[in-house]
Amino acid sequence: MPPWLPKAVALVLCAVAALVAGWWLFVQLQGLLVLILVSLFLALALEPAVNWLHQHGVPRGPATAALMLGGTAATLAFFSILGSMLVGQVLALVGELPEMTGAVLNWINSTFRTRISPTGLLTEVSSASGLIQSYANSVLENVWGAGTTLLIGLFNGLTIALFTFYLCADGPRFRRTICSVLPPRTQAEVLRAWEIAIRKTGGFIYSRALLATACTAAHYVVLILLDIDYAFALALWIGVLSQFIPTVGTYIGGALPVLVALLQGPWPTLWILLFITVYQQFENYLLQPRITALTLDMHPAVAFGSVIAGAAILGPPGALLALPAGASMQAFASSYIRRYEVTEHPLVSPEAEAPADDAPPEDPPEPSSPDTAEPGAAPPAGPGARAAGDPEPAGDGA
Repeated sequence: MPPWLPKAVALVLCAVAALVAGWWLFVQLQGLLVLILVSLFLALALEPAVNWLHQHGVPRGPATAALMLGGTAATLAFFSILGSMLVGQVLALVGELPEMTGAVLNWINSTFRTRISPTGLLTEVSSASGLIQSYANSVLENVWGAGTTLLIGLFNGLTIALFTFYLCADGPRFRRTICSVLPPRTQAEVLRAWEIAIRKTGGFIYSRALLATACTAAHYVVLILLDIDYAFALALWIGVLSQFIPTVGTYIGGALPVLVALLQGPWPTLWILLFITVYQQFENYLLQPRITALTLDMHPAVAFGSVIAGAAILGPPGALLALPAGASMQAFASSYIRRYEVTEHPLVSPEAEAPADDAPPEDPPEPSSPDTAEPGAAPPAGPGARAAGDPEPAGDGA
């Protein structure tokens, strides 16, 4: 046996054991890594505002805390407004439920010639004690599960807030610690990538906030004119969801105002559906390109693919982080890709028209005849004519 074989086998076994241990550790810490990634995204989004406040004399810690408290207050206000709307709709539905039940029973009795009374129906439903008991048990289980989920979500939210605060408030110290173990050339590249990430992520958040504000204001005015209930809550709902939930946020946000308008009649529903469609086209082709031109310069197909990839990797957090992460990687990669001048060709010119395949070939120009020659032009040379500049033929000898 060669003397190097035991050492090589031991190294291979150690590498395999380290790989298995690393994969197991990654699986166990996957939830924590996702929370840290979300915290890093939020810290990058807050960094421009914190830097601006710090330049005007506010320390980084209080500036970060003020911005985080403002964002938390805005989030709580958003859900409280939507919650009040939901409670109001549920109470209105409960108040109208007896009348709706009576109308449905009258329609059933007149259509199918039955004699179902609301009192008899209530008695038959109440007699099914086993069904009611199982339903109550399922409701209690759902309440317990919802409470557990709420506690887990609250703990994750506090963890994200803690990491976000330290990553943003101690950002310069954190970056200095990382760069202290890197060579100078690598330090410059790391800081450059960090700067691009801050610019793209902050631009994404602020441009989306501006678009959400414009969308909310426009839909609020239209809902007020159409006399739709809970106009501000519905406008805020469609404004936030259409901007901060990628790809499907527009459809989810627009569905609720249409459903609420449907309770008030077909014409308000038609008008709000028409306005949502027209405004989305206005935003996609006029408003959004001008606002996001300097923040997220990405092709729509690339953005859509990034969202799908992020959702497949990390779920909903990945879908939210996909656009700023993709824009940052695109901007960072463009700094190292050398570009050349493109050869002019109809296939690379969007304005040029491609030649038609069935176009008839052009006829060659006909030779000019002596009758159609221009005045003063020399007549065409015959078969035996001497070309200009040829030597004269030698004469006959004497």
